[in-house]
Amino acid sequence: MFKEDSKNTVDFLARMDINEMQKISRKEISEIGKKISSTECRFLVDSYYIAQANRIRTDNQIRAMNETEEPNLVLQYLSNDARKVEDLIKKALDDYTVDHPVGSWMRTIHGIGPVTSAGLLAHLDINKSPTAGSFWRYAGISGTEVWRKGEKRPWNADLKKLCFLIGESFVKVSGKEQAFYGQLYKQRKALENDRNNNGLFAEQAANQLAAKNYRDGTVTRGWLEKGMLSPAQIHARARRYAVKIFLSHLHEVMYKTILGKNPPAPYAIAILGHAHQLAVPNPQNIRKFVQEIELDSIEPTEDDN
Repeated sequence: MFKEDSKNTVDFLARMDINEMQKISRKEISEIGKKISSTECRFLVDSYYIAQANRIRTDNQIRAMNETEEPNLVLQYLSNDARKVEDLIKKALDDYTVDHPVGSWMRTIHGIGPVTSAGLLAHLDINKSPTAGSFWRYAGISGTEVWRKGEKRPWNADLKKLCFLIGESFVKVSGKEQAFYGQLYKQRKALENDRNNNGLFAEQAANQLAAKNYRDGTVTRGWLEKGMLSPAQIHARARRYAVKIFLSHLHEVMYKTILGKNPPAPYAIAILGHAHQLAVPNPQNIRKFVQEIELDSIEPTEDDN
C-alpha cells in the first residue's frame, strides 16, 4: 500500500480513508515513520492532539446520551474513527522516535511517549540553542518572556502547549518512585508549599493583585489577599520546574549526541558557585550513541540564569 513515489508522508496519510488505514501493515507504518520530516512531524503531532480532543469530546457526548438512553451509533462510529487516526499517527511517530538517538533516550523517561518525544524533536534545534535557557525561552517557560501588544509572540505556542502536556504527564506519574521528573514535581511542590506557608511569596502575591484585576470572590484573589499564592499557582510552579529540568537534560543529551561535545555549564553552577546539579537520568541509554566526553572543557554562560 505504501508508495515510494508519494509526495510526502502527510499527503499519503491525508489521502487515506478509515478503511484504508485499517489495512496498513505494521511494516508499512514503519516505512512511513522513517520518512517523516521535521515539518511533517509537527503537523502529525498537532493532528494527533486534534483527533484526541475530538474523540474525547465525542466520548463525553456518548456518556451523556447513555444516561438518557438516546441512540448514539453515529457518535460511536465517529469516536472509533478518531481513535484509529490517533493510533495510526502514534504508531508512525513511534517508529520516528524509537531509532533516533535522542528520541530513544526520551522514550525511557516516565511520562514521555512517542508523540511528545516526536514533538520535541520536531520543534527544538540544538544548532540554534547554545544553552538550556534557549529551550526554555522558545517554549515560553523561562519566566523572562514579555509579550507586548502588537509584537510577535516571543515563544512557540505549539511547543508551549506541548510542554504543558508533558508537565501534566509528569504530575500523573508522580506517584511512581521510578518516575524521575514526576518525583521532582512532587518534591518541588512540597518545597513551594512550605515557602508559601511561611509567607515567602507575599511580595509576589501583592504584585499580582496590583497588576491584574481579579474578580471579587475568586479563589485566586482570596489567596493573594492573604499574601499567599493559590494551590493552582503552586501546582503550576512545581510543574514548570519539572519541565525546565527535563528540557535542561534534553539539551545536554542533544548537545552530546548531535554536536558531540559537552554543553556550557549552567550559570548558577559556573558563575554563582552552586554545587548541586541534577544528573541526566538513564545515562546508559545515551552512551551507546556517543563516546564519553571529558568535562574539563565546559565553558560557563549567563544565558541560563
